[in-house]
Amino acid sequence: MTLYHVAWCPDCDVVRRKLAELHIEYAQVVVPDFRPMRTVVHEVSGQYYVPVLKDGDIVLTETDDILNHLDQTYGQKRITGR
Repeated sequence: MTLYHVAWCPDCDVVRRKLAELHIEYAQVVVPDFRPMRTVVHEVSGQYYVPVLKDGDIVLTETDDILNHLDQTYGQKRITGR
């Protein structure tokens, strides 16, 4: 799992906190502040905005979608089988 982000981004911070809360190990790619310079993000997602989460073959580009994916895939419901 890889998170593409910038340090100052509030949405990126929300995703990082969720990853920590769920004790998920992930690679971090800190990208440039200047959007047109975020070529690695564009290569992965087709756009320049962050956060972007790549989980296997799944690429998520919206914060709510990322949080929902993390909860549904790695959250408490899956762990306890509820």
